[in-house]
Amino acid sequence: MVKLTKIYTRTGDEGTTGLVDGSRRSKADARMVAIGEVDEANSAIGVALLAIDGPLAASLTHIQNDLFDLGADLATPGDVQGALRILPEQVVRLEKEIDAMNARLSPLTSFILPGGTSAAAHLHLARAIARRAERASVALGEEEAINPPALAYLNRLSDWLFVAARVMNQSGASDVLWVPGGVRTER
Repeated sequence: MVKLTKIYTRTGDEGTTGLVDGSRRSKADARMVAIGEVDEANSAIGVALLAIDGPLAASLTHIQNDLFDLGADLATPGDVQGALRILPEQVVRLEKEIDAMNARLSPLTSFILPGGTSAAAHLHLARAIARRAERASVALGEEEAINPPALAYLNRLSDWLFVAARVMNQSGASDVLWVPGGVRTER
């Protein structure tokens, strides 16, 4: 169990931070960038939750907990005994939830613009941030080994958020469709 009695430690005042294995890294290190992007995605989901309730809110809260697990996973380089890692089962759970939500939606006939209802717009923003977290994690994985299910989880999360945004757009009825070149005007 985590117990924080003091919020500041001053140990990072010179631009480094500690990892689970006791090592210290620059706050600009690829690992720290990935952790920060995951934290930002989690925060964006927290904002989206302000506009969402019911079963979707419960799923988002579960995802927020998963993202803390993912942050712990990324904060633990190497092979540390008992490390908290994202598991393949967490990815499978997202896939099942995506399939269940998507089954209620009509197929897409166009790309959609991020927007529609307030809840959908917030979910689209969280999706874009989750994609950035995925890119940062891929960049980290190109430098050093990371847990493969962590990458799969981030990839699936952006899909989950996209489908959830469509659900919040009255099951797709309020989706804003992209009209390629349709808003051009002559000068």
